[in-house]
Amino acid sequence: MCGVFGVYSRNDYVAEEIYLGLAALQHRGQESAGIAWIDEDRRINVLKGMGLLHEALDQSLLSKLTARAAIGHVRYSTAGGSHEQNAQPIGANYAQGPVAIAHNGNLTNFKELREVLENRGAIFQSTGDTEAILHVLAHQPNRRPLEALRRALIGVSAAYSIVVLIEDGLVAARDPWGFRPLSLGRRGDNYYVASESCAFNLLGVSFVRDIEPGEILLINERGLSSYKMPLTPGCGRLCSFEFVYLARPDSVIEGISVYMARREMGRRLAKSTRGECFFSGSTSGDADFVAPMPDSGTTAALGYAEESRLPYEAAVVRNRYVGRTFIQPTQRVRELGVRIKLNPSPDLFRDRSAILVDDSIVRGTTAGLVVSMIRECRTRSVHLRISSPPVRYPCFYGIDTPSKGDLTAASHTVGEIAESIGVDSLCYLSLEDMVESIGLPGDRLCTACFDGDYLREREGEESRNACERIFD
Repeated sequence: MCGVFGVYSRNDYVAEEIYLGLAALQHRGQESAGIAWIDEDRRINVLKGMGLLHEALDQSLLSKLTARAAIGHVRYSTAGGSHEQNAQPIGANYAQGPVAIAHNGNLTNFKELREVLENRGAIFQSTGDTEAILHVLAHQPNRRPLEALRRALIGVSAAYSIVVLIEDGLVAARDPWGFRPLSLGRRGDNYYVASESCAFNLLGVSFVRDIEPGEILLINERGLSSYKMPLTPGCGRLCSFEFVYLARPDSVIEGISVYMARREMGRRLAKSTRGECFFSGSTSGDADFVAPMPDSGTTAALGYAEESRLPYEAAVVRNRYVGRTFIQPTQRVRELGVRIKLNPSPDLFRDRSAILVDDSIVRGTTAGLVVSMIRECRTRSVHLRISSPPVRYPCFYGIDTPSKGDLTAASHTVGEIAESIGVDSLCYLSLEDMVESIGLPGDRLCTACFDGDYLREREGEESRNACERIFD
C-alpha cells in the first residue's frame, strides 16, 4: 500500500500542490515521500527522503519550483526494503527523453522480469519492483514513451496503479483487474490523479471519475486521451481491504463511500450470526457500551452501537501525532507505537463491560496490547468484535503480509486468538456480510487475504516468455 498523486496544469506552479495532495494520502505510507518534475531543460528532477512527508520534503522549497506537471509518492514497502534507494518516484533521462514513475501495488512477476532485464544488460539501483518499468522503457529506444509504457504494462502481472511523467504530459494507468484504486479530478483547466478521492478535497478539486481497470490515460495540453490495454479479464479484483482498513473513510472508491461501507459492516456485525465466534463463558449480552479501536475501528463501531442500541463511548484515546502501527516496518516498532498511540480511559472501563470494535486482526499486536491496558483499568469484561473476516492468507498485491507466518489467524483458531489477546469473547464479520456491506458484486472484489482465492496468473517460464515478448 502506497499513495500516488499527480498534477497537470496550465500554469507553472504545481509542486506545492503535490505536497498537499501527498499530505492527504499520508495514511497510505509513512516510510518515505518524494516528488518528480521535468525542468525547462527537459531533464527529470526528483526530490525524496525517508520518513513522513514533512521530514522528507521541504514545502517552502516546493512552493518556489516551476513545473507544469509533477508526480508524488508516499511509501510503505511491500517489494524491496525500507531504504532510501527504494523511495519513489523513480526517474531517468533516456533516449526518448525524461521519465519518472510512482507506483502503488506489487508486480507479481517482478522476479522473472528482472531476470530478463538483467540478461539484457540492465543494472538495478534499487530492490523495488517499480524500477523494472523504467528499464523496460529504456530497452525500447525506438518507441515513443507512451507506446513503450503500454507494451511494458502488457508484460507485467497483477497489481499496479501508477502515475508516470513523460515529456508529453502526465500518464495514469491501472491494471486490468483494478486491484488498487486510482481517481481523476479536475479544477478549472488543471487535472489531478490520486490514489484516493480524499486527496482532492484539500485542493478544492472536483472528482471526475475512477481511472478504469486496464486504462492508460494521457493528460497533456490537448486534454485527455484514453487508451485500453488489450487484456479484458472476466472479473474485477478491487481490493476489499481498502474498504476495511486501508482507505480513508472520506474517500469514494468505485462509487462506494468508504464511510458508509464501514458503518454497514458494523451494523451487520452487531446482528449477524454468520461470522466465526468464540465465547469463554461470558457473553456480550451484559455490555454497557461500545468503544472503537481508533481510528480504524471508529466507523464500524458507530454502526455497531447504532444497531445494538448501546451507548457509544470514545473510551480508547488516540495520540493524533503518532502514525499507523500496522504499516510500521518492524514488530518492536509496532509494539512501541501502539503504547504511544493508544490509551484507554480508566474511568470509562472500571467495573464495566465493554464491546471493543476493530476493523481487523492481522498480526494481533495492537489488539493484544490495548486489551492488556484495558484490563489494567479493572474492567469487568472485554468483548472484541472484528468488522471483517479472519485474515488467513498472505497478500501479493500490495499489502505487507507476504507470508502466512505474519498472520495470526493462519495458524490459530478463533478461540486461541481470543485467549492470546485476552478477551472474553471474539467475533468476526462473515465474508458474505463484508461483501454485501461494500455493495459491489462479489466477482468485482479481491478477497484473497480472507479466502485464498488468488488471481491465477502466468508463472515461471511462461512469465519469462511474456516478459521477453515486450521487446519484440
